[in-house]
Amino acid sequence: MPIYEYRCPECNLKFEKMRPFSQAGADAACPSCGTTGKRLLSVFAFFSKGSDGSSTPIAGGGPS
Repeated sequence: MPIYEYRCPECNLKFEKMRPFSQAGADAACPSCGTTGKRLLSVFAFFSKGSDGSSTPIAGGGPS
């Protein structure tokens, strides 16, 4: 199941919910104040680890 990110318009809390694809467009209640939060556009990040142990960003890394 994918994890979706939300932001509460009342208390500005950013939170995550794990839900099935069938509920991808549904809003979610804020766990702090109960106000309906809107889903955010998430950016994934992918890193490659070099032979020396350093991490290099390959994709993502932008603001979410």
